[in-house]
Amino acid sequence: MSTDERRQRLCDQIVGRGSMLVAFSGGVDSSLLAVLAQKVLGERSRCVLLDSPVVPREAIEEARLIAQKYQLDLEILPVKVMDDERFTKNPAERCYWCKKNSAAVLKWRARELGFACVADGINVSDTGEHRPGLVASTEEGVVHPFLEAGISKNEIREIARNEGMVFWDKPSAACLSSRFPYGDEITGEKLHMIEEAEAFLHRNGFRQVRIRIHGKIARIEVPKSEMNAVLDMQADVTKTLHGLGFSYVTLDLEGYRTGSMDEVLPSAVRQTPAGPAR
Repeated sequence: MSTDERRQRLCDQIVGRGSMLVAFSGGVDSSLLAVLAQKVLGERSRCVLLDSPVVPREAIEEARLIAQKYQLDLEILPVKVMDDERFTKNPAERCYWCKKNSAAVLKWRARELGFACVADGINVSDTGEHRPGLVASTEEGVVHPFLEAGISKNEIREIARNEGMVFWDKPSAACLSSRFPYGDEITGEKLHMIEEAEAFLHRNGFRQVRIRIHGKIARIEVPKSEMNAVLDMQADVTKTLHGLGFSYVTLDLEGYRTGSMDEVLPSAVRQTPAGPAR
């Protein structure tokens, strides 16, 4: 199936829903879904970005700019993930409980608007990873138009590029809780340290970066091609991160990769989008 055919299949899926509230993050997936939903549904579509301490302020501002550029009807609503110990204690199924809380807010807003469904940007490429949040959102009735249309992450980027959308090559992002080893409690202080450290590196030209936190150790992940650039500014990097509260600053020689905190999980868990332990 060609990219154009997959795009049409996606639009057919969206139209078939009648109305749609898009769970919006400003990433490539949800942005493409939101723009296409607006094109085919008009006022029967809206976007909601859920704000909490695990969402970087940079990400919220970028989402606002994308919404403004494409004239998306965007609301920003709070979600209290930090009040749920099932999330903050950071078990392997952390994302399950976060998505349960998020879905409750999104479904409430969709009911207020009289919209038929809540939709997210989950796609085919997400199904082979440890995605307990996918289980939770599906249980809550959130629909996944990219999955229904059989569209992968690369195809999403290709469709967005063909549409001339400025965000087509935006780096992948994930909430700040993904920087913690499972079992290490998620706190507001540590979230702030991570957010500020990543913002510093972004300001210095690193688009794809993760600061993984291990106690007071910062483990920097950047693409291997950019490792030398980090070392070239070693003094500034260590000074800044020490100032944020990190005792030690390290550079991960394996480079940036998604889900590196999942690497310690048993393979059966990593390969299954599991829900909570039963």
